[in-house]
Amino acid sequence: MNRDDVAWSGYWPASPTPFDAAGAVDVDALAELMELYARMGVDGVLINGSTGEWFSQTHAERKLVAEVAVSAVSGRFPVLIGVSAYTADESRRLAKHAASTGADGILATPPPYVHTSADETVAYYESVSTATDLPFMAYNWPRGVSVDMGKIPGLFARIADLENVVAIKDSTGDWLNMLDTVEQFSSQVRVFGSFLHRRGLAALLELGGDGNIDGGGVGAPFGVPFYRAVAAKDAAAAQEWADRYRALSGALINGDYSGIHASPIPQLKAVMNLLGQPGGQVREPLLPVTDPNIIEALQAIIDRSGIAEATEHTSKEFTHVH
Repeated sequence: MNRDDVAWSGYWPASPTPFDAAGAVDVDALAELMELYARMGVDGVLINGSTGEWFSQTHAERKLVAEVAVSAVSGRFPVLIGVSAYTADESRRLAKHAASTGADGILATPPPYVHTSADETVAYYESVSTATDLPFMAYNWPRGVSVDMGKIPGLFARIADLENVVAIKDSTGDWLNMLDTVEQFSSQVRVFGSFLHRRGLAALLELGGDGNIDGGGVGAPFGVPFYRAVAAKDAAAAQEWADRYRALSGALINGDYSGIHASPIPQLKAVMNLLGQPGGQVREPLLPVTDPNIIEALQAIIDRSGIAEATEHTSKEFTHVH
């Protein structure tokens, strides 16, 4: 397989997993969230990625979340299932289950915590990516696993050459290094990275790159029309949407993907709840945002962003019909 075997591009949310007040997976809220993404016209969705709090779910819960999401999306846009785990065996089992649900692809980081070497990382990806016939996306997430694959000479080349690998999600905090990934590999695999700003627009129009997988999808009312404008080669419109997205995201997330007002996932769910979106609660070890000063600051960011108006525009223009 290679990049031409999939049509993955554009703006994708990395979906949170809604938990209810008792800490259980809220399947109704998760299905509602998929409907929200459909109304916003997203180009795909990642389930059980970092934002999905896979690390606090049981094996059975991860399967449930995958099943509910795939069923709710019902083929309207691609669904990737995150299968990151501490061992290749567990990731393979999750990958096989993802295939049984009808998912469109699978994604994984290197195993967290253990700081795998280049050979160990390749062995893990070779094992997991061949567990099924689904297209596979390798996820570079140095903040979460303390391995920056793009900075290890030759590693991305070895991974891109694996049979089922069709894409790389490069979430390094080093933007110039991400551009190296685009320049070297975007003719072979799809590259998702940080493009939702003017520098990213220039890269998309001249160098390459395929899309953003964005934590939570709060920025969808700006990100979806941005990528539609990029596809139309309408640089002026894309710049406008990029500036609006950047004004929102830059007030919430630092360049290293840490949160400005709280840790990223609790902050995201607080914003979603303020917007009336089905974000639900976080699960331990994360803690909910309860400080009224932080909540007030987040509301002020929402008010300044004009996101309500943009949501109405996006929903009218880009909704996926069931």
